Amino acid sequence: METVENPFIVSGSIDPKYFCDRRDESARLIKSLTNGNNVVLMSPRRMGKTGLIQFCYGKRELNGYRKFFIDILHTTGLKELTYLLGKEVFNRLASSDRRMISLLIRTLKSISGKLGFDPVSGLPAFSLELGDIDRPEYTLEEIFTCLQEAGKPCIVAIDEFQQVAKYPEKNIEALLRSHIQRISNAKFIFAGSERHLMQEMFTSSARPFYQSADMLELGPIERSTYIDFVTGHFRCRNRSIEPETAGQVYDLFEGNTYCMQRTFNESFADTTDGGTCTTRTTSHAIRSIITMLEPTYREILSNIPEKQKELLYAIAIDGKAESITSAAFIRRHSLSSASSVQAASKKLLERGLVTNTNGTWYLNDMFFGMWIRTLYGTAIN
Repeated sequence: METVENPFIVSGSIDPKYFCDRRDESARLIKSLTNGNNVVLMSPRRMGKTGLIQFCYGKRELNGYRKFFIDILHTTGLKELTYLLGKEVFNRLASSDRRMISLLIRTLKSISGKLGFDPVSGLPAFSLELGDIDRPEYTLEEIFTCLQEAGKPCIVAIDEFQQVAKYPEKNIEALLRSHIQRISNAKFIFAGSERHLMQEMFTSSARPFYQSADMLELGPIERSTYIDFVTGHFRCRNRSIEPETAGQVYDLFEGNTYCMQRTFNESFADTTDGGTCTTRTTSHAIRSIITMLEPTYREILSNIPEKQKELLYAIAIDGKAESITSAAFIRRHSLSSASSVQAASKKLLERGLVTNTNGTWYLNDMFFGMWIRTLYGTAIN
């Protein structure tokens, strides 16, 4: 029996034929980069920032560039940032051009004595441990020198860039800005999901990155466009789904790209050849996804202190919570005090579990919120 490829991709690179819309955003991003500008790319988590970057990396307009990508969401300081960037630059340059190997060994002096070799290929390998980088400022400078001398123009995407504002070291933004200003061979994509932090970093005249990049905000894919995308992919694989059913999923997740893709990935797998995907199919798919994720969610909760957990529950139950330090919110959810809510909210933000957009609080993972609501007897639609 011939295997039918699932068109709703939820991980890895996405073939252009399975990439939904984003024509304007991708054209804007490519135009900024090819015109020699850095770009700030903002959107809520799981709205498709990474997918958009990888999609643009595959476009012919960027064929002449060396392209790099790192995600620094879970980094806590300059050393980790330097390690991730060094690993990405080393591996990509070493594998792309043999002439780059001597450049890397010659330039990365602070760590060159610790670089290993692949026993099969005999080529240098980035085999460092994080602890091997004992002078991250010097190593970072060497990495930027490698980018400058990379032979081709470079594009470096740093996902969740707002993390650098949380590092304990002082003047990290100024340090990075000075390196970026110094080199002419690389342009940067600063992607971030915490809008207030990203806006502060790039629109405040007191910050080093002030007006240093074009701003691009990524919102939900237009509703009718996504519905057409879903129904079209079902139809061309001898399956069907009513536009109303696809629209219900869109509305449930408020256009969150990842959650919709995950739901339709599961729903497509549950729809037989010649069959129809119904609301019952999508509801079952959502329940199956949440069941699979339940051990992860229980583990997360087991590592959260009681006050933070109580606030997380309260936000999840409301779905979109406002005025979380108000007496009404505290009373409705039996929380202890405004000061404890304020302290807990700060920690939940740091953990990346919630987002605050203009005073509205919500869980970053909508499946997590649904799972919490099931604990309180709220049904999944």
